[in-house]
Amino acid sequence: MRKYIIRRVLYAIPTLLGISVIVFAISRLAPGDPVRLYTFGATNITEADIAALRHFYGLDQPLPVQYVNWLMNMLRGDFGKSLQYNQPAFALLLERLPATLQLAVLALFLQVGIGVPLGVIAALNRGGWVDNVVRFFGVIGHAIPQFWMGLLLIVLFAVNLHWLPSQGLLTIGKDVWDIPDRLKHILLPAFVLALAGVANYSRYLRTETLDVIAQDYVRTARAKGLRERTVVYVHALRNALIPVVTALGGILAALVSGALIVEQVFTWPGVGQLTYAAVRGKDYPLIMAGVMFASTMLVISYLLRDLAYARVDPRIKV
Repeated sequence: MRKYIIRRVLYAIPTLLGISVIVFAISRLAPGDPVRLYTFGATNITEADIAALRHFYGLDQPLPVQYVNWLMNMLRGDFGKSLQYNQPAFALLLERLPATLQLAVLALFLQVGIGVPLGVIAALNRGGWVDNVVRFFGVIGHAIPQFWMGLLLIVLFAVNLHWLPSQGLLTIGKDVWDIPDRLKHILLPAFVLALAGVANYSRYLRTETLDVIAQDYVRTARAKGLRERTVVYVHALRNALIPVVTALGGILAALVSGALIVEQVFTWPGVGQLTYAAVRGKDYPLIMAGVMFASTMLVISYLLRDLAYARVDPRIKV
């Protein structure tokens, strides 16, 4: 197991390097000068001052030199200093990370906790009204964009019904450990972030459960006189979950990157909102720190998926 994990981590190094090269080139070649953007409107800034700032941040060097310098600094744990906030980019990322992880973890639990049971229930009631309702909402979950669903829920639950807050992590003046208030704030963004996953997993489980319950070993289990619940949840569900494990690959990165849109809609102070502001402001160090974080989450997701295979399917050996 240890050798397998080490090998997979070593394989991930070229992938991360390739991602960093592509994102670095795209961000640098995009039109606009971050120094002029931040000094726009300042009457006491001269061309010499702008040139000095570009030299200070290393923006006057050739792109290959800039990339190599950034890579060497990153290997030492230094992602550079944010151009917007004049603080270490990685420190800013870590400051926003807990809020994003709270949102992503709750969204993951909602995806699996709602999508998997709905898929099984739909399969066991194939052709019935329950099956049709689950498939209908599965299509809705895919068709409606996250930002639009977020706005609809804000209008309904925050503006009209006044049941839930529309933005922020915590009500101003509330204690940091006020769990009920935190839950009220996180409920809407977590549901919006989880909606597409619920639609996916319900469809996966419905298809796989229908396929598995038609297998010979399931009919044999029923012929032995086992209860239907035992047949479905012990013999059928475990095999139906194998393709779902495949779908879980990359889920951490998907949730973190998907949170970029959701955090904007609900003003959630996480990594997504920070990265969005960095892209708009051409804050190169912050952009690269956010991208490398998301890429690392992707690698970890695939590693966890492969390890979960061995747990779900005994035929697979790591």
